[in-house]
Amino acid sequence: MSETDATQQFRIDAESESSTRTAVETRGFEFVVDEPEAAGGTDEGPTPVEYLLGSWAGCLNVVAHLVADERDIEIESLDLSIEGDLDPRAFQGISEDERAGYQEIRVRIDAETDADEETLQEWLAAVERRCPVGDNIQNATPTAIELVDESAAESASVSVASE
Repeated sequence: MSETDATQQFRIDAESESSTRTAVETRGFEFVVDEPEAAGGTDEGPTPVEYLLGSWAGCLNVVAHLVADERDIEIESLDLSIEGDLDPRAFQGISEDERAGYQEIRVRIDAETDADEETLQEWLAAVERRCPVGDNIQNATPTAIELVDESAAESASVSVASE
């Protein structure tokens, strides 16, 4: 199987419902991204950066159980806590010296299993290595953002790519 044959594409479609609220659809599922009232939102859903942390937790959960099954480790319980430090000055346009994203993210996994410490460390290393969301957070991923201006007489397209 070639690398191209193994590639799967994931897609969401989103619509701005206000300056802070976004309705997102994927595979027949819908969810809302919003900001707290203190930030001008209606607090009807998690913020984008909270969804990022939640996505990582969901991915770690799936991969942790997959790797545990492969290694005959029984997981009795698995709790994840993820927190990150974000300086909002870049997002708010106050400073260009700060990163817009998280400066640091910390993951705590509390796992009750039947495995010994050495096996758990090997399991954890495999989970971290194989988690797609964690990989995207920990490593630069090439991106391309394209603006399509449908209000112009002729549709103009502007692309911004990063590697």
